[in-house]
Amino acid sequence: MIQLPEYAMTGVYGKSRQIKRLTSSLFLALAAVLLIVTKPAVAFQVQVSPTSPQLGDTISVVISGVNSGDSQPTVTMGGKNYPLFSVGGDRYRALIPTTPLDQPGAKSIQISNGSQQSNVSVQLRDRRFPTQSIWLPPDSAGRRGTDYEFDRVDEFKRIVTPERHWNGPFLRPSSGEVTTIYGVRRYYNGEFAPNYYHRGVDYAAPTGSPVIAPAAGRVVLVGRESQGFEIHGDTIGIDHGQGVTSIFLHLSRIDVQEGQMVTAGQTIGAIGSTGASTGPHLHWGLYVHGQCVDPVPWRFDGIE
Repeated sequence: MIQLPEYAMTGVYGKSRQIKRLTSSLFLALAAVLLIVTKPAVAFQVQVSPTSPQLGDTISVVISGVNSGDSQPTVTMGGKNYPLFSVGGDRYRALIPTTPLDQPGAKSIQISNGSQQSNVSVQLRDRRFPTQSIWLPPDSAGRRGTDYEFDRVDEFKRIVTPERHWNGPFLRPSSGEVTTIYGVRRYYNGEFAPNYYHRGVDYAAPTGSPVIAPAAGRVVLVGRESQGFEIHGDTIGIDHGQGVTSIFLHLSRIDVQEGQMVTAGQTIGAIGSTGASTGPHLHWGLYVHGQCVDPVPWRFDGIE
């Protein structure tokens, strides 16, 4: 065997090893650049509250870590999109209503901004609502209401404005005794009404007792029995912003006008028995994106 001297190995064989080392270095450099280019962006963070919601709760979805150059994320549950509103910095929030008519169980919330997507599973707990039995005479048609009042109220429930007017927990709109709570189900003449639930809270108090705004907002609906509000009676609707609205029914007096801004605790009217009412009381309904939710968590816990 002929052994080549060391200097001879720096010829063809040495250059070959140098080329291999150079090629390897270039490959590693390109791989590093490729990793930098293709490294995925940091995913946004999602916080859902309450963590264990029940029927009637409002689900708050807060998204943080959204870059200013990214597309605004979308929030979807049950095939329906819910608008997001900025709550400061890189944080956005969507409110999702639930009602007694929803099916309990696992719910999937999808959050996407085009380049990123996150799925959050929420277990919506069942809840037992009280039931009432109402017996109506066969020949009693009762008050059916007018197209005018239903059109006005439906239009009111669809209002979604970007500015948030409320701050902190909502106030109790009346000091009267609670006579009917949210979510009560009913039997009419022995038959269960599957699509009915009491959409609000009733407070009984003498006629003329004050009604206050539970939170700040703009008065966007004033309806009177004399103008065709046969079912609702004298009515006030307040837009609290970002899809949250309050409606007050059966009033004896209205102290505000449409377009007026009101503050939390401000007197807006008085309890009465106008419209379809069996006695003086206030019906307060709290709506989120057109669905009536339980106002109790809004009063005691608040949604910021």
